[in-house]
Amino acid sequence: MLHGSQAAIFARPLLRAALLVLMSAGLLLAGCAGSGGSTKDNAGNGPRGERGVSLEGRAFGDPLESAKAHTELAFGYFQRGQMAVALDEVAIALRSRPDYFQAYNVLGLIQMDLSQNTPAEEAFRKALSIAPNDSDTLNNYGWFLCQTRRERESIPQFLAALKNPLYATPAKPYMNAGVCAEKIGDSAAAEEYYRKAFALEPGNPSVMMRLGDLYYKRNEFDKARFYVERVNKNFDPSAGSLWLALRIERKTGNQPSESSYAAQLRRRYPDSPEYQRLQQGQFE
Repeated sequence: MLHGSQAAIFARPLLRAALLVLMSAGLLLAGCAGSGGSTKDNAGNGPRGERGVSLEGRAFGDPLESAKAHTELAFGYFQRGQMAVALDEVAIALRSRPDYFQAYNVLGLIQMDLSQNTPAEEAFRKALSIAPNDSDTLNNYGWFLCQTRRERESIPQFLAALKNPLYATPAKPYMNAGVCAEKIGDSAAAEEYYRKAFALEPGNPSVMMRLGDLYYKRNEFDKARFYVERVNKNFDPSAGSLWLALRIERKTGNQPSESSYAAQLRRRYPDSPEYQRLQQGQFE
């Protein structure tokens, strides 16, 4: 349901970019997506509308259609960091249909990004009270718990999300469970979850980076190299993937490869934190 991205998992300190990694592809709601045209009026404001009011050229006589459309708009604004407008759209959606669980799901994401943890949890719980088996909401609520130092509570949410055999992106809850298992020091469980994610999506660079980093921390450098090399060969290398590869080669004494990765890091990402660490000799 909520559209996601496979952008580098190590990229953002807080929630919005992380959420774009973990949210499953497929929610986006039947509504305005693909309808074409601008989403703003002549004053530059976001579209507004409730029952019977035109929204991007469409009229919604059905409260459910209105709730779906405004929830989609809210998520779009959330992705762009326009939180005030996103909250307005959620409010309109819930006025149209107070029982529309996806609106509560998106509200939880917005409040989570704003570090409003109590309202975020209330929103996720409300969504689950309406749709207790919705995989996207379970996955998002699990991530909320993981990010608020309740990692042990988060993992059952991810596993519950996987019970739906029709869930379109099961690799995401497995990867998220691995992240949270690592946070509590359970390397064995993290490896199991990451490997399950990799089996489902062997071309997912975020999963491969997680595995590479895990094996690097365990001094299993051949395994770590296997995953990070796949990322660097099959995708445009990121600062993070080059940095991990460089450190693997440094640990194994492969000076030519280490120098090659250092040169790529300097050429491609001279302003990155990874290159600054290289210059300062901070490899761990």
